[in-house]
Amino acid sequence: MKIREINAMRGPNYWSIRREKLIVMVLDLEVMEEYPTNEISGFGPRLKKMFPSMYEHRCSEGCEGGFFMRVEEGTWMGHVVEHVALEIQTMAGMDTGFGRTRGFGEKGVYHVVFSYIEENAGRYAAKAAVAICEALISGKDYDLDADLQRMRELREAERLGPSTGSIVEEAERRGIPWLRLNKYSLCQLGYGANQKRIQATVTSETSSIGVELACDKEDTKYLLEQAEVQVPRGDIISKESSLKTACDFIGFPLVIKPIDGNHGRGISVDINTYDDALKAFRIAKEISDRIIVENYITGQDYRLLVINNVLVAAALRSPAHVIGDGKSTIDNLIADKNRDPRRGYGHEKELTIITINDLTKTIIDDAGYTLDSVLPEGEKLVLKDTANLSTGGTAEDVTHIVHPANVAMAERISKIIDLDIAGIDIMTTDISKPLSDTGGAVLEVNAGPGFRMHLAPTKGLPRNVAAPVVDKLFPHQMDKGRIPIVAITGTNGKTTTTRLMAHMAKMSGYRVGYTTSDGVYIKNRLLMKGDCTGPQSTEFVLRDPTVNFAVLECARGGLLRAGLAFSKCDVGIVTNVAADHLGLKGIHTIEQLAQVKAVIPETVLPDGYAILNADDDLVYDMRKGLECNVALFSMDEDNPRIKALQRKGGITAVYENGYVTLCRGAWKMRIMKAENIPLTYSGKAKFMIQNILPAIIACNVKNITIEDMKAGLETFIPSASQTPGRLNLFKFEKFQILLDYAHNPSGMRALQKFTNQIEATHKLGIVAGIGDRRVEDNNLIGSIAAEMFDEIIIRQDKHLRGKSEEELIKMLKDGITSKNPDIKTTIITSEKEAIFYAMKNVPEGALIILCSDVVSEALELVEDLKEQEQKGASLMEEG
Repeated sequence: MKIREINAMRGPNYWSIRREKLIVMVLDLEVMEEYPTNEISGFGPRLKKMFPSMYEHRCSEGCEGGFFMRVEEGTWMGHVVEHVALEIQTMAGMDTGFGRTRGFGEKGVYHVVFSYIEENAGRYAAKAAVAICEALISGKDYDLDADLQRMRELREAERLGPSTGSIVEEAERRGIPWLRLNKYSLCQLGYGANQKRIQATVTSETSSIGVELACDKEDTKYLLEQAEVQVPRGDIISKESSLKTACDFIGFPLVIKPIDGNHGRGISVDINTYDDALKAFRIAKEISDRIIVENYITGQDYRLLVINNVLVAAALRSPAHVIGDGKSTIDNLIADKNRDPRRGYGHEKELTIITINDLTKTIIDDAGYTLDSVLPEGEKLVLKDTANLSTGGTAEDVTHIVHPANVAMAERISKIIDLDIAGIDIMTTDISKPLSDTGGAVLEVNAGPGFRMHLAPTKGLPRNVAAPVVDKLFPHQMDKGRIPIVAITGTNGKTTTTRLMAHMAKMSGYRVGYTTSDGVYIKNRLLMKGDCTGPQSTEFVLRDPTVNFAVLECARGGLLRAGLAFSKCDVGIVTNVAADHLGLKGIHTIEQLAQVKAVIPETVLPDGYAILNADDDLVYDMRKGLECNVALFSMDEDNPRIKALQRKGGITAVYENGYVTLCRGAWKMRIMKAENIPLTYSGKAKFMIQNILPAIIACNVKNITIEDMKAGLETFIPSASQTPGRLNLFKFEKFQILLDYAHNPSGMRALQKFTNQIEATHKLGIVAGIGDRRVEDNNLIGSIAAEMFDEIIIRQDKHLRGKSEEELIKMLKDGITSKNPDIKTTIITSEKEAIFYAMKNVPEGALIILCSDVVSEALELVEDLKEQEQKGASLMEEG
């Protein structure tokens, strides 16, 4: 078997709107296409032996053992790979279960689709599943444990930590979108100008002074002492020579710790001799130049969590330990403890496996034991020097018993240190009594405290401590951190519609970010060049903190490669669906292409609008099953679909009596006469009118006034700056050049209708075959060109996209010959040379029509030539 490609979906996609995280693998079964599972000797028993837990896979049978039944009956290996990929993820601590395997459109080639939790682990699962199946087919041994451990490592390297993850999950529950900003824990909640940021449990509203104070234990202790908060008596030293004086001043027992430490690093406790103090000093010195020496307060370790100056949780923390039974060695006791199903690798479960490292061995040695020692019955042996859960510690929720005096103290401390989220560590014998009664003390204040102990305590009630964080960041529940998003797709017209929509929103006062096939624009500034219609470009706009309105062109390529970068939009527009890019990525029919485009209306929010072309059957059919409002547009006001929606009081836009008109129910609001809208070229460019209709509906449903719509339509001038590559007409002294991005048969037909209305002595077309189109598509482009033009130049695209120059030229010539074998056809592969040739040889009054794929380069050349003509330079000489 051969893996052709692996893609990871990260948002709504062709395969599923709700399941955003999917691996899509294109798998060529090769010879295995001829061998279903029931024809492979011993395959079923070997599969059951390796994966007995697959009995739970119901598959299409709908019952336990259903998948094994399919294997016995005979199923193809792509289906088995899908189930293995799901099972090994679950075995590695990532429980997931959605999958489907579908034909790619070629014999023996399949789309194997399955859900994932962490992307890199999911990609690994795809490759491992194929390797596992190949081993099962041949009967060879396979080291499954190595794969599972590698997937756990990939999971831990990639996943959000429990604290960040809990805040993100709480935001998701409330419908607040989020983006991950780096490979660590920096995340954005909300979009654009309404975003907030978190990094672990530090938020964009956390005081930097508060963080600095919490990180400086000396300053923290000083401020708390000044505020009459009980803290341990202590001193801060930096030299070994000062240690003896500090010990004598404070008195034993002591705690020695680095001033800049975290996660318990470099801390030594219950020090009772100067020699032990010296060892502890040197350990702490490896972490920090300045060392805290203070009283060792006896009691238990408590963590109080304060969010927005309110105590929300408290936990009693215990370091990793074992209790002897008089029979088992310490090593066996640790192993038995690790068999607790609540313990796992890293953060996969509520408790972490206890590791035996050098520190653990030193602690055991100091206690007078070795790993092989039998611990006396009932004796407790502490294995770590801190109570952190990440080192195997445990936590018990005690929120309900914290004394009111301690609650008030904790909330006051959060204000003293100026932290919106604070973890306050207290040592006391009884948290249900005031510290003043127990002789307890506040040990330190933590910025960015971990939430894990509160979210899933070993004992006691779990606390949703993420909720108050989200409450603080988004106090007004209605906005949910969102900005208006208008998403636009379709075969033709989507770029112009995107640009027009963005322009009208800008005229209404919004700060607009938009993506197009020629770049990403933030407030009309081009910040990223190239085809920017995929999820990365979308994310670029949604990350930008200056943007408060997003208009996003969404092409098929990005949808199939990675899905959408947003889960929900306010408005989804589908301009049309025509044969284009068929035969790529497993999309072979126009109906399949329509399913790809249908992802956009399916992601519209319930109170939003899907704006659909009522003149296009495939687009109109997308309304079925939508949970949002539907609006329609048509070039025919008498379209029965338009009339039906109007009778229901719905929103429509039509071209009627020469006007671009918006309708609510049967009430008409004529926006402008089409011939007065520059984009329509005095009403000649009918397909431009079709692009205007959905844009005015989108403006209307987003409360942009008719006055602002008119201002936008009047000032949106078809030009190289506002509509690059879309009907850009340049008038030279002796001829005109029209540059357009028409790149498929339907686009060429629309261009033909427009150019038929332009008077010219001679029409010369410069066209090219397109490498990622079918033979019949390129034939048809040639055929249409033969109808449109008096003369044709065949040039070559900058990107051949998988075809040879000769193949593309032949496809076009075959189409041209089939329609008009006598038309003059010249082959000039260089676009620049083709333009110069046309300029030199066309008669006066001619129209040169350039269909270009790299719009920016062609525009630059034509604009430069126009400028030279204005300066009096000879174009003939330049050529």
